[in-house]
Amino acid sequence: MDKNTLLGLLLMGGVILGFMWLNQPSAEELERRRQEATEQLAAQQQANEQAEQQNVLIVDSLTPTEEALITPTIKQYGEADAQNPEVYTLSNGTVELRLEGGAVSGKIAVNDTTVAVAQVLSGDLASYEPRVASMAVKALKDVVSQYGRYQEFARFLTGAASDLTLENDLIALNLNTKGGKIARAELKQYLSYDSANVVLFDDAHSDFNFTLTTINQRLETRDLYFKPIVESDSSVLMSLDFASGASFGIRYTLPADSYVVKIDVVQNGMQNIIPTSTSTIDVHWYQQMSRHEEGKTFEERNSAIYYKYAGDDVEDLSAQGDESEDVNSQIKWIAFKNQFFSSVLIAKENFTGAKLDSRDLKDTAVGDKYLKSLTADATIDYSSAAPVAASFDMYLGPNLYPLLSDLEEELIPGEDLELTRLVPLGWALFRWINTLIIIPVFTFLGGFISNYGIIILILTLLIKLILFPLTYKSYMSQAKMRVLSPEIKEINDKYPGQENAMTRQQKTMELYSKAGASPFSGCLPMLLQMPILIAMFTFFPSCIELRGESFLWAKDLSAPDAIIPLGFDVPLLGTHLSIFCLVMTVTNIIYTRINMQNQMQANTMPGMKLMMYLMPVMFLFFFNDYASGLSYYYFLSLLITIIQTYVFRLVVDEEKVRAQMKENAKKPRKKSGFMARLEEAQRQQQAMLREQQKRKGKK
Repeated sequence: MDKNTLLGLLLMGGVILGFMWLNQPSAEELERRRQEATEQLAAQQQANEQAEQQNVLIVDSLTPTEEALITPTIKQYGEADAQNPEVYTLSNGTVELRLEGGAVSGKIAVNDTTVAVAQVLSGDLASYEPRVASMAVKALKDVVSQYGRYQEFARFLTGAASDLTLENDLIALNLNTKGGKIARAELKQYLSYDSANVVLFDDAHSDFNFTLTTINQRLETRDLYFKPIVESDSSVLMSLDFASGASFGIRYTLPADSYVVKIDVVQNGMQNIIPTSTSTIDVHWYQQMSRHEEGKTFEERNSAIYYKYAGDDVEDLSAQGDESEDVNSQIKWIAFKNQFFSSVLIAKENFTGAKLDSRDLKDTAVGDKYLKSLTADATIDYSSAAPVAASFDMYLGPNLYPLLSDLEEELIPGEDLELTRLVPLGWALFRWINTLIIIPVFTFLGGFISNYGIIILILTLLIKLILFPLTYKSYMSQAKMRVLSPEIKEINDKYPGQENAMTRQQKTMELYSKAGASPFSGCLPMLLQMPILIAMFTFFPSCIELRGESFLWAKDLSAPDAIIPLGFDVPLLGTHLSIFCLVMTVTNIIYTRINMQNQMQANTMPGMKLMMYLMPVMFLFFFNDYASGLSYYYFLSLLITIIQTYVFRLVVDEEKVRAQMKENAKKPRKKSGFMARLEEAQRQQQAMLREQQKRKGKK
C-alpha cells in the first residue's frame, strides 16, 4: 500500500466519522426513541401472553378419544357406591370424578380454585382465568393418561404418604409408603462432623425405584402408594393388593445387630397382570452422597462408586471429577462408598448389566453438604410367575474391615463377595501386610485398650521390634563404610579423572571384598522396610476405628489436626498447619542430619545434602491434609529410629569393627561374579585405551 492510498483511506474515514457526528440524535430524540421502544416491548409482551393463554386452551383441550376414555376409566378403576352400585367415584388427589347414570361430574382443584369437570368437558371455561383453565384441563388429561398407562396399578396412584420405622441397635430405617422404599438410613453409633448421627441418605436427596416394562406399560414403583403391613418387629411388607386377588410387594427385613437389610420383591398371581414376556426388572438407585467428615478434601478423594463383577474383580469409577460407565457383564454388587461408610446393594442372582454415573458436587449449591451425585441403573432377571421375583441384601454401615470380612461369609456362603475391597489398603503386597499383620494386631489391641494413641504407640514398637535385625544390619553396614572412608579417599586421590573411573571402581570394590563390606548391604534393609511404611500409609487413612478418637491435641486421629489456621490458602499446603505433621517434619529433618553423619562424607554428591533436607519439607506439604494418626505414626517411627541409632553408637565399637575387617582382609576370598565381570570390563577398557594410543602415535 503506497502513501497516497493510505492518505485517501484516512480522509474517507474522517469524512464518515464527521458525518456520523453531525447526524447523531439529540438527547430529546434519544428519550423519545427509548419510550417508544419500551411501549412496543410492553405491547409485544402483552400480546404474547394473550396468545399463549389462548394457545394453551386450544392445545390442552381434551381430544374426542380422551373424552371417550373418561367413562370406562371411572367405571373400571373407580369405587362403586355401597348404596347404589351404578354410581362410581374415582379420586386422584386433585381430581374427583363421579359417574352416575352415564353422566360424568366432579371437580378439579387448581391452586385455590375449584373447576367443575362438566365445564371442562363442555369447554365452558370463560369464567376462569386462562392459566387456571389450562391447568384444570391438563389435570384431567393426566388422570386419563395415568390410568391408561398403569391400568391395574392405576388405583395405587393416589394415597397419603406416610413413614414407619424399622430399626435395631445399629441402624434406623424410615420406610415411606410412597414408592414403598427406604427413604432414610441413619447409623446410631456414628456421629457426623456436625455432631448429629450419620445419615447415609434421606428422601429429599435419594431415590430407589423398580421399573417393570411391558409392551405398552412402564410401571414405576416410585409413583405408587403402598400399603404397609408390619409382619414383625424386624420385617415390614409394602404391599399392592389388586381386586383380582393378585399382590405385589417389597419386603424389608432388618435382623437384630445387623447393618444389612434384606429386600425381597414378592408377588402372587402377577402373571395375570404382568405378561410372562416381561423378563427383566430395572433397578434405579440414586443418591447425593452426604458429607460426614470434617476433612472434606480427603473425604472427596475417597468417595466413589464401586462394583464387583460376578466371579471377578472389584472396579470403581474415578473419585475425581465426573465419570460414567456402561457395564454389559454380570455384576454382583454396586456400592456408593465414601471414606468411612458405604451403601451396598448386593443381588442374590446378579445384575445382568448396569449404567453407572458419578457427578462431582464440589462447585454446586449443595457442595458444602453433599460430595457427589451417584446413579446406578441396573437390570435383573424377572418372572411374573415367581413368588420371589428378586432378592437383595443392602449393607448400610461402616467400612470396617473385620465386619465386612465376616459378612462375606454370611450373606452368600461359598461366594467371595470381596466386600473388604471397600477398604482401600493398597496394592497386593501392601494389602497383604495390612490384612495379615497390621489389622489383626490393631484389632486385638483395640479389644482391651481404649486409647488409640497408645495403641498406635504399641503398634509402632511392635513393628520396630520386628524390623530390628534389618535396622541393626543397616547400621553396621554404615559403620563399616565409615571405617573404610579414609582408604576410599586414598583410592579416589590416587586414581583421579574420568579415564581412571573403571580402575577406581575396581580398587574400591576390591577393598569392600577384602574387608567383608558392601555399599549395598545398608540399602537392602531399608528397601525391605519400605513395604511396611507404604502399607501404613494406606492403613491409617482407611482405619475407621480412629474416627472421632482423640489423642493429646488431636480431636480426631482420622482427620488432620488443623490446630494452626493460616488465614489464607497456601498452594499444596492448604489453609492450616497440622501439628503432628509439623512435629513429624522436624523429627525427619533431625533424622536426616543424623543419617548423613553416619554415612561416608567422601561419597556425598554435590547438592545431595540440600536434596536430603528438602525431602522432609516436601513431606510437610504432602501430609498436612492427611490423617493425624498417620503423621503421629511416622513421628513415632522416626523418633524410635533416632533412639536406636544413638543406642547403636554406644554399643558398637568402631575400632572392633575395624579390627574385624582387617581380619577379614587376611582371609582368602573367592571373587564374586560381579568382581569378575568388573575386572573383565576393566581389561577391555585398558585394551581399548592402548589401541587408541597406538593409533594416535601412528598419526
